[in-house]
This record gives sequence, C-alpha cells and structure tokens, in this order.
Amino acid sequence: MGDRQKTYNSRLAQELGKWAEKKGRGEEFHHAVFRAYFVDGINIAKSGELGSIAQRVGLPEEEARKVLEMRTHKAAVDSDWKRSHQFGITAVPTFLINQKGVVGAQPYEVLEQFLEENKIKRK
Repeated sequence: MGDRQKTYNSRLAQELGKWAEKKGRGEEFHHAVFRAYFVDGINIAKSGELGSIAQRVGLPEEEARKVLEMRTHKAAVDSDWKRSHQFGITAVPTFLINQKGVVGAQPYEVLEQFLEENKIKRK
C-alpha cells in the first residue's frame, strides 16, 4: 500500500467495473483500479485515468471513455448501492455472514472472532 495523500470518489470506477465485467475483464479491471488507487495514488474519479486503466487490462480505451461519458452503467451501480444499504452496509470493507456483519477495516482478531461465531454448521 502506498501513502495516499487524498481520497478520490470511486463512483465512476464502479460504473466502469460493471462494463468490464460484461466484457469478461472485471476481475483484472478491479485489481488494476485497486492498485492504481491504493498503491499508486491515482485519482480514479477521472475518466481519463480510468480509460487508461481499462486499456492496460486489455479493454478498448475509447469505448471505456464513452461508457463513462454516457453513464451507461449508472443504474446498475445505483441498484448495488440500494441493495448494500438494505443490508446495512455503510463502509468498505464489510463482511456479511448469516445476516450479521462487520463494517469497516478491523483488526485480524475481530474478523477471526466474527468468522468463528458465524460458522455454518454442517450435518
């Protein structure tokens, strides 16, 4: 992880991520955006930066820019956000098991206890 000086809005990255998923490159795109933001400190709120990231993972940059300009995946991300709020998710990361959750960055011990308390019993 890099030493970020600023926090950037990830909304457009989420929308372009939906497009990348439809193109079969979602995982690569999400990893590249994560690295760009958390390691390289790139402003992922900028369409140009996102277009470049898309190109680096083998997606057409011009098409990516058009997707962002037209906001073609806005409704899909709105739907994801609505569903997240229904589950009580207010921050990332959030971990959910059996309608219970842990919200936000937590120490390892908290996550370990959460997993232990919410084991799915097998017969």
